[in-house]
Formats: sequence, C-alpha cells, structure tokens
Amino acid sequence: MNLRQLSDLLGLSPTTVSRALGGYPEVSEATRRRVRAAADAHGYRPNRRAASLATGRAMAVGHVIATSHSHEMVNPVFSDFVAGAGEVYAARGYDMVMSVVADGQEVAAYRNMAETGSVDGIIVHGPRRGDVRIDVLRDLGLPFVVHGRAPLDHSDYSFVDIENARAFRRATDLLLDLGHRRIALINGRAEMDFARRRRSGWAEALAARGLPVTTDMEVNAEMSEQAGHAAAVALLARADAPTAFLVSSIIMAIGVRRAIHEAGLEMPKDVSVAIHDDMLGYLGNGGETPVFTATRSSVRAAGRRCAELLIERIADPALAPAQEVWDCELVTGGSTAPPP
Repeated sequence: MNLRQLSDLLGLSPTTVSRALGGYPEVSEATRRRVRAAADAHGYRPNRRAASLATGRAMAVGHVIATSHSHEMVNPVFSDFVAGAGEVYAARGYDMVMSVVADGQEVAAYRNMAETGSVDGIIVHGPRRGDVRIDVLRDLGLPFVVHGRAPLDHSDYSFVDIENARAFRRATDLLLDLGHRRIALINGRAEMDFARRRRSGWAEALAARGLPVTTDMEVNAEMSEQAGHAAAVALLARADAPTAFLVSSIIMAIGVRRAIHEAGLEMPKDVSVAIHDDMLGYLGNGGETPVFTATRSSVRAAGRRCAELLIERIADPALAPAQEVWDCELVTGGSTAPPP
C-alpha cells in the first residue's frame, strides 16, 4: 500500500497522513492514532522521499560518535539503545544517520549536518566532563536530546537519564549491610558523567558508615570484559583485597567473575559482586534468579524514549525541554553474600 492508497482509505490528504505519522502537533491526537492504526493494519511503511517532500524535513535523525570514544560507546549497550530508538524511527518514518568521526570532529559533524539539512535532529551520547556539544547544538538550532546528563548546570535541554548516584548508593548499602567493608568500585572512564555520578553514590554510602573513600579501591576503565578482568586481577592481588566489587556494567562483571575464578575463589562465597544491568536483549542477567545482584534499567527503553522526545521536538520546536530521570530497580541475585 502506498501513501495515496492509505490516504484514500482514510479520507485524508497525503500531507495530513504524512504529518500524522511524523507526529506533527497540528494533527490531532485522535487523527494520529487513527492513521497509525491503519498504517499498522495494512502494513504501510512511509516512503522517506515522499514524506520529506510533504513535510519539508530530511526525515532522518543523526548519531555522531568520535573514534576516541568508540570503544566506550559502540558496544552492546549502545547497540541496544540504537535498537530501541530504531523502533521509533521506523514507526514514524525516520531514517538513522550514523557518523563516526575523528576525535575532536564531533562539533564539525554537527555543523555539517545543520548546514546540509541532512538530519532533523540529534541524539547526543555519552555526556562527559568539559562537554561543549549542548551549547553548540543550541546555537545551531538543531533539536536534540541527550542520553544522560551533561555535568553542567543547564536547565534548557532535553535528556533521559537514570538515577546513577542513588542506584550505586543503594547497591553499596546492600553490600555494607551484608558486612562488607572493603568494597572496590570498577567504573567507566572517569570523564564520563554516568561514571562520576556512580562514584558519588559509592563514596556517599561509604562515608555515611564512617569508612574511608580511597582511590586505591577504585578503577576507571573502558566498559569491556577485558578491562573488568584486568581491574579485578590487580585488586585481588592486594594484601587487603576487596571482599566485594561494585561494577558499572554486566560486560565488565563477566571479566570480574573470570578473575575471581582464576584466583581460585568462588562468587559469592569468597567475593561478592554487585553490578549495573542495562537489561540487554542478548546478554541477560539470568532468568528468574539473576546471576548478579544488580541495579537495573532498560537501555533499550531509554533509546525508545529519547527517540520519541526528539521527534516530538522536531515536529514542534517550541515544546519545553523534557527532562526524565528514571529510578533503577535493585534485584538480588546469586553474586552477593556476607564476607567470609
């Protein structure tokens, strides 16, 4: 079925149907629901070129990744985020434009996208210390949504984030309640905002119990299995080795578990592990009983929500910024127990 046939079926103009599928505010919510239901029922998928002509938009969303952060960003977590966002793009008739650029060229890529009109909006990934991208995108006038929050005092941009500090404070408190006092933090790269917030939660929980917060009990590294393994090997070799690990991702935690096994120890009998779990579709944390005790929040759902917020703001740039901070569920798995 093409656009004309769907329009005739609904008794609407092709422009109205295109705008309804694109989420434009001048189309009533009732009409949008009716058009989307008919499109789904008849298997209609918007023709990008026709939609672009009807709406005056590129019908594309940009994602820009710098090579210096490619290991950090282009991983299974990023893939799940993009999968979630892609579901929304497909339903609304948008393409995804992915640009991997040299370190320091992100701003130039944004300027090029704005000047050429190749995208209608941007998803910003991995906010970090000294980040200038929000100011640049605001100046360019491109709608954008940030996955995470920049470590800056801005109140006029849209973002979707999780309560990183609260989540890691709760996880640290759980380990402290079990009796652990030497709790190591294996975290993401120090310049990443999520890592800064997670460290804050860990440190606050320790300080609240009168325990020292020492940098020799924390490691900042790429969010990879290899980095998690290397960090745990080094920490377990210490005379005052930790009895528990707090780990920033399930990917790193797999490496931590490998290091525990190689040291002749058992999890959780000898060493406990608590993690953050992004609820990845193809790297799950067990079934009814989780493998790891975890704070968790779906990164795929975050991708969907970022895409929804962005397309709403593409359709209506006058919309106020949307700022959502999601709480994390804390689930108990088979990786935590009192210290030996």
